[in-house]
Amino acid sequence: MSTEEKSLNFIEQIIEEDLKNGLSADKLRFRFPPEPNGYLHVGHASAICLNFGLGIDYNAPVNLRFDDTNPSKEEQEYVDAIKRDVEWLGFKWDKECYASDYFQQLYDWAVVLIQKGKAYVDNQSSEEMAKQKGTPTQPGTNSPNRDRSVDENLDLFERMKNGEFPNGSYVLRAKIDMASPNMLMRDPIMYRIMHAHHHRTGNDWCIYPMYDWAHGESDYLEQISHSLCTLEFLPHRELYDWFLDNIYDNSKVRPKQREFARRNLSHTVVSKRKLLQLVEEKHVTGWDDPRMSTISGMRRRGYTPASIRNFAKTIGIAKRDNLIDVSLLEFCVREDLNKIAPRVMAVLDPVKLVITNYPEGQEEWLDAENNPEEEVMTYRKVPFSKELYIEREDFQEEAHKKFFRLTLGTEVRLKNAYIIKGESVIKDENGNITEIHATYDVDSKSGSGTEASQRKVKGTIHWVSIPHAKEAEVRIYDRLFTNESPDKDKEVNFKEYINPNSLKVITGYVEPSLVTSKELDHFQFQRLGYFCVDRDSNAEKLVFNKTVGLRDTWAKISEQ
Repeated sequence: MSTEEKSLNFIEQIIEEDLKNGLSADKLRFRFPPEPNGYLHVGHASAICLNFGLGIDYNAPVNLRFDDTNPSKEEQEYVDAIKRDVEWLGFKWDKECYASDYFQQLYDWAVVLIQKGKAYVDNQSSEEMAKQKGTPTQPGTNSPNRDRSVDENLDLFERMKNGEFPNGSYVLRAKIDMASPNMLMRDPIMYRIMHAHHHRTGNDWCIYPMYDWAHGESDYLEQISHSLCTLEFLPHRELYDWFLDNIYDNSKVRPKQREFARRNLSHTVVSKRKLLQLVEEKHVTGWDDPRMSTISGMRRRGYTPASIRNFAKTIGIAKRDNLIDVSLLEFCVREDLNKIAPRVMAVLDPVKLVITNYPEGQEEWLDAENNPEEEVMTYRKVPFSKELYIEREDFQEEAHKKFFRLTLGTEVRLKNAYIIKGESVIKDENGNITEIHATYDVDSKSGSGTEASQRKVKGTIHWVSIPHAKEAEVRIYDRLFTNESPDKDKEVNFKEYINPNSLKVITGYVEPSLVTSKELDHFQFQRLGYFCVDRDSNAEKLVFNKTVGLRDTWAKISEQ
């Protein structure tokens, strides 16, 4: 095997083998098949990158197909959100398809199965059917309705379609093998009665196909060559193939289902049911809450499409489920933002700094570099004045030898500006510092070319000019769950692990250049981390979300 072949993942190896065995390359077609019953999450992002990535690598079309077979849980809102997420990640689909497009064909094929004696109508209760199902070690028993005549089954199935029966009174089941070692092959349900409005077909139908019946047949109708699913669908493959056996025309491409492992992310949940609980019970503000593992939540928090694609590429695909540390995702985000995010100054825990020998009423506009990673350096102007805000932690009245920020009697450089020296402090009645007084070296301005400006001091701190600073609401996020695998322990409700301190809202001050920033604009607040503009932000009230820190502090805290 060549080096190139060794680098292929197991899905690519399957595709290469199929091509060698005669599948024409122009017959390759993939699909991403979400159910529109919730917002997509980070696990879906990996599946999107896999399917669309294969489409790019093999120059093959990829369909976006909505498996909209359960109208009680599906909404147009979810369809729109899914399309938005896929586009935002940077992918384009060839065809936009819906399982509901195929309802008539699926019904017609179900009639064919009845005519072949391979499907029957059952009117037992769900409890009765469950008892007859057996166990993994004991075979099931046949339904008393299993041997209904073809004519009776056809009549009942048509009456089901015509809306003559209430919900739950009848189902259509495939007639396979009640003794099969695969429980899914024990006469699975193909159709159930649901008098519910469908977001696309309205009230045209009151019977809806089950996922297993609709999925493979939809793949076949779209001529999907490789139907890629997560591992929980491995037991479904036998049923997938059985259904295809009964409608397959050998002049067409027969879809092949293959499975890959779900990649779970630490300190999150990726069950849509559990994510919905978090939303409905208001543990979060919505599907796009920046603490959520949804793609919309990650987007709002400031994660970039490139970083998520790189994360998916980094973790790859595997045959066994495993837990990926969220720090790896944050590393990918940090790596991308480092290249593209402008550097700006903001102060989140302010204390007032007065430069006593700076002229009263004077202001300067100093040059500040936007991003040192730029090939051609660009600059912006930042205002400087007598009164500034600095971070409270950047000053200590009495400091140890390794504290290289501002103290009384020592010097520090203000970023892009002057060297200052701490002289005195003013305190309130409780002993808290309310003002720091310092003097500046007038000849030490950064980039002025004077000998004094080249003078080296051990520390540099950031600042904002008080007369020019803009107040901002800053939302600081932590892990939504304190446990790395909150839904692993079946004895404990996953909500028990919700972090009560996952959101901290503070008031900070930013340089005035950020007034014109727009939703999702990214910035590095120097020395503080990466932030983005939230959708709640406007000219009257700036709002920023903290995307990720400058380094992985969580790992260090965890080790301690």
